[in-house]
Amino acid sequence: MTATVKEWIDKAEKDFATAGREMRAEDEPNYDAVCFHAQQCIEKLMKAPLIHLGVIPTKTHDLAYLDQFLAPVCPQWSWPVEELRFLTRAAVTFRYPGESAEKEEAAQALEIAGRLRQKLLSLEPLAKLCSRRLQSAPAQAGKPVLLNLSFWFFQQEFVVNLLI
Repeated sequence: MTATVKEWIDKAEKDFATAGREMRAEDEPNYDAVCFHAQQCIEKLMKAPLIHLGVIPTKTHDLAYLDQFLAPVCPQWSWPVEELRFLTRAAVTFRYPGESAEKEEAAQALEIAGRLRQKLLSLEPLAKLCSRRLQSAPAQAGKPVLLNLSFWFFQQEFVVNLLI
């Protein structure tokens, strides 16, 4: 694991700890912050294996969007998109005036993030599994194989080239 990937995971863990600490606060808990840090934890944990695999994720907070990058390169990854969207909405909606998270919404965000975090951390070796899987792919007549993975999102093409 590179230092950069480790830093993403460390920052994600700090976000999760902050969300939990704020949820347990007895004096004026900030439920908006619980939602925000729960989402931030998962965003960083979703980006870490991508970075490990050499896929540079775009700067986005949309977890369903990141899921579209993670699923193709890590076939073992799967998560209900509704929960990814809930965390994204909770983090974005409650960051600005006009809406505030209630205790129940914060608890739901933290619970979803807890399950996602557990899955993603168990898949942290997933990046290594994906790398090994690609490295063991059969080459044609002993020649390296170039995999060109092309994704279209929001009228912008993202291309990932893997030489195996």
